[in-house]
Amino acid sequence: MAITTYTELKTSIGNWLNRDDLTAVIPDFIALAEAQMDRALRHWRMEKRVETTLDEQYENLPTDFLEMLELSLTDGTYLTLISTADMQRRKQASQAGGNPRFYRITSNQIEFYPAPASGSALSMQYYAKTEALSDSVASNWILENAPDAYLYGALLQAAPYLGDDARAQVWTSLFTASLEALRQESGTAKNSGPMRMGVPR
Repeated sequence: MAITTYTELKTSIGNWLNRDDLTAVIPDFIALAEAQMDRALRHWRMEKRVETTLDEQYENLPTDFLEMLELSLTDGTYLTLISTADMQRRKQASQAGGNPRFYRITSNQIEFYPAPASGSALSMQYYAKTEALSDSVASNWILENAPDAYLYGALLQAAPYLGDDARAQVWTSLFTASLEALRQESGTAKNSGPMRMGVPR
């Protein structure tokens, strides 16, 4: 059967497991597979850009944040990630405000240095969590492009629950292969396009 929706995915998982008594726990298998994919995948379809006014030393991270790609101000300045120790040394040296040049991630927030003296536009590009499937979210980019990743990921999560150690290795291999195919597809997409070659003079 085709796997294009959350409902179809749940049905397929039950069919592959040859069980009709797992209706209550199959959503758990899917959610666990999603958590594993969020940790393992970094795909161009997960990239997201937001803009905000930077007017505080600390700004909350987006709720779907996974990993930073870049931070920049409207004047073209790219902010540099620094360690906690480096941030402390800079603050001890000077507490003067100004246009931020550095940042660190702490306690689900971004700390900027120098602390912004006035509001300026901040652009942030980051990897975002994939929207989780549910009764109200029928599909997402992974299910649309790689239903096998969802299926094998959920079956892998089902194996310990069912005590099916013999199948765990099979599901692991298939799930790993599906994730690797997504990574390769992402790399190809980001590096595709016409190449410009210089003509020697």
